[in-house]
Amino acid sequence: MLTTHKISADFYDDSFKLIAIHSDLEDYAMTYAINSNCGLYLKRMAKDLHLDENLSFSVFDWDDEFNDIYWTLISNKCAVEEIVPSDGFFGDETSMRTNYLIGERKEVDYFLKVDAAEESAFTEKVKSINKISKVITAYPIDTETLKSKRNLIF
Repeated sequence: MLTTHKISADFYDDSFKLIAIHSDLEDYAMTYAINSNCGLYLKRMAKDLHLDENLSFSVFDWDDEFNDIYWTLISNKCAVEEIVPSDGFFGDETSMRTNYLIGERKEVDYFLKVDAAEESAFTEKVKSINKISKVITAYPIDTETLKSKRNLIF
C-alpha cells in the first residue's frame, strides 16, 4: 500500500514584516540612502530574484548578526522590452512593459523585508526611511493581506 504525502501551502509561510517604499530613485541610490539614513549595510546579492525567464527583480540584503535581523530590499518593478509585430511599413516595434513582484501593490516601488525585528526597531526604521528626501512615503504593510506573499519568500 502506497502512502501519499501532501505539503500544505502554509508550510512555506514565513513570518516577516514589510515596509512599502514609494520613490523614484534607482535601486542602487535607494540602497545607498537607506544605508546612510538607517544605519544598515545592504549589499546587492550575487543573483537577482528571477520569477520567470524574463522577469528579474533587484535584491539587496544584509544579515545583522548582532541584532539577529535579516534585511532585504526588493524592487517591485521590472521593465521588460517586448517586440510588437507590425504589418506596417517600418516593421516590428519594441515597447516596454512593466511587471510587478507584488501585483496588487503596483504603486509601491520597493519593499524592505524585515525578518525577526522587534516592533520598536521596525517602527524606527519606517520613520528613518520617511526622512530620506527622495522618498515620497514609507509605511508598514500587513503581509497577511497580500495575495502574492510567496514571491517574497526566497
